Amino acid sequence: LVQMVESGGDLAQPGGSLKLSCTVSGLNFHDVAMGWFRQVPGKEREGVACTSRVGTAAYYPDSVNGRLTISRDNAKNMLFLQMTNLIPEDTAMYYCTGLRVPLIYGGSCTNLNAFDTWGQGTQVTVSS
Repeated sequence: LVQMVESGGDLAQPGGSLKLSCTVSGLNFHDVAMGWFRQVPGKEREGVACTSRVGTAAYYPDSVNGRLTISRDNAKNMLFLQMTNLIPEDTAMYYCTGLRVPLIYGGSCTNLNAFDTWGQGTQVTVSS
């Protein structure tokens, strides 16, 4: 059974930082490209950071503007998202999951390329 367990979300002030973690089980983690996605009520889930199987390549949409950094520890089956200079628009539920097609093979960092398996997510709220 493939499982993703996200943690680290919190209430943060604008300009602040958070680090999200995701523990993955039930698959060969080092064989799977991974991504962080976020969703707000009423909107489609969007990819905000994706990384290759060994973590040497990453993709970020323009909307995150260099404020997010994805990393992974394949020895611990964990994925991370360092968030800095937070803005209210970062408020969302954050999820991690695998990518069906790896980035190096042209896979996109979008919901369409994401696994069907999702964790419970971790809530990030940015507000003063």
